[in-house]
Amino acid sequence: MISVVNHLLPLNGNRHYFWNSKTTMRILRQTILLFCIFMSALAVHAQENGKVWKIAVFAPVYLDSAYTADGNYRLGNQILPRYMMPGLDFYNGVMLAIDSLNAEKQPIEVVLYDSKSIKGNTSTATLDSSLSTASLIIASFNNRNEIKALADFALEHEIPLISSTYPNDGGLTENPYFVLINPTLRTHLEGIYSYLQRVYPTSSMTMFRRKGAVEDMIQNTFGEIARTSKTVPLKIKTIELTDSFTTQEVISYLDSTRQNIVICGSLNENFGINLVKSLSESRKYRSIAIGMPTWDALRGVDKNVEIVYTTPYHFIRTDKIGLDITNNYRNKFSGRPSDMVFKGFEAMYRFTKLLIKHEGSLMKNLSDKSLRLFNEFDIQSVKPYTNNPNAVDYLENKKLYYIRKLDGQIRSVN
Repeated sequence: MISVVNHLLPLNGNRHYFWNSKTTMRILRQTILLFCIFMSALAVHAQENGKVWKIAVFAPVYLDSAYTADGNYRLGNQILPRYMMPGLDFYNGVMLAIDSLNAEKQPIEVVLYDSKSIKGNTSTATLDSSLSTASLIIASFNNRNEIKALADFALEHEIPLISSTYPNDGGLTENPYFVLINPTLRTHLEGIYSYLQRVYPTSSMTMFRRKGAVEDMIQNTFGEIARTSKTVPLKIKTIELTDSFTTQEVISYLDSTRQNIVICGSLNENFGINLVKSLSESRKYRSIAIGMPTWDALRGVDKNVEIVYTTPYHFIRTDKIGLDITNNYRNKFSGRPSDMVFKGFEAMYRFTKLLIKHEGSLMKNLSDKSLRLFNEFDIQSVKPYTNNPNAVDYLENKKLYYIRKLDGQIRSVN
């Protein structure tokens, strides 16, 4: 059976940004209720079957901002703040996975931390001696600066740390216990370049970018890949636009006699949205927009223009597992689960089952395909630029899906 310990509440995706106050209260109250049930009913059963595997989960839920220190709800009739939703959805996906693991009577203890709380943030949590006894840490980060403290702790105590969401490596080096499921931007750029070489090898392309350090990195990475490519490099013309660029400026670089391959060379959300809108308004110019990995969170930007982007996650909601998650979520919260719910479920269920199956030898079996739920993972060691052949900076999932969408509908997944 499962024991769940709470470090998350202040009492001790398709994102739902427009929920009303009743739904907001229902979700937060259900969150508290789930903890009460698990803590009172399951804590005594965890030791019955011998070995118990301890799992620590970190998610940015921000419940301190929703409740006062004495447990009173402070948001009143306000709509649940947008910044709370990804972490709360990830956490609810984890809890759905715990339901499934509990039904299977798996011998685990789960410790939950709200990484945005005073007691649960990554720096404070590493001072908790009980964390050092964990067999696995699963985290959904939303701030690059939070990664290092927890990753250093995982390395010191040789605990696998699964980072399920963006941001990525946090500048870490020589940490073979840090596992990125969401690949780095460089890996995405290598995947985009490879896709373009395979599908449009002789086409002329235009990359629109804005001024900025990240944009410099994107352009330089494409240039570096081109120089080291074993095949004919792509023909990419780079155009820098201001943030207030117009549709007419974009059109001036398009060709009405051929299909235009347009690359968005920026992670800035507004820049990407405006670029796609400019292409959709120029209907006599046939265009395909090649986006960045952040485009999997954009909604309604692909009207009248096909977009292509990379993602490590592709959730099929119509198979048995997808329908079960959707129905269970709907029954609890009267809503539709976002991708973050599925990410939380997959991380918790898959890696916990692998940990148990391989009796703690998780690091050697991270790519075991026998417990695949939705996504294939190809987890490889990332070597630093040093002369040490045995050094590993971190482990990274290299598997990418190429999503092609038009008018909100997926046309193909490669």
